[in-house]
Amino acid sequence: MLTELQVKNTKPKEKPYMMRDDRGLYLRVDPSGRKYWILRYWEQKKERQLSLGSYPVLSLKDARQKRDEIQTDRAKGKSLSLKSANIPQTFSKAASEWLKVRMKDKTGGYLKTIHYRLNKYILPTLGAWPLRDIT
Repeated sequence: MLTELQVKNTKPKEKPYMMRDDRGLYLRVDPSGRKYWILRYWEQKKERQLSLGSYPVLSLKDARQKRDEIQTDRAKGKSLSLKSANIPQTFSKAASEWLKVRMKDKTGGYLKTIHYRLNKYILPTLGAWPLRDIT
């Protein structure tokens, strides 16, 4: 099991790598130094990975708590599909959520340009696509 000090002192390497904590929880470290929590689990005979959040925003203690909550839900028969995880299912919904979160402090003119480009070039093609189908 990892300690908070180990997580804090983890250094990036040339390639991304993962450090195992316990019961499917891993810390992924990218070459850029970005660290984030991954939950690995099996569903329908396939290994899946679910990103829980980045470190230090999500501490080791919080990541373990989130893992436990997810495993409890899975034990009750809940799936970790996009629908059950409250993640937008289509690109259009994801783009709308992105606009709310990332563009709230932008100027009106910039926001208008982003809306225009999304509606003219991107959403007509990708808007109705499920996020799972976009690679």
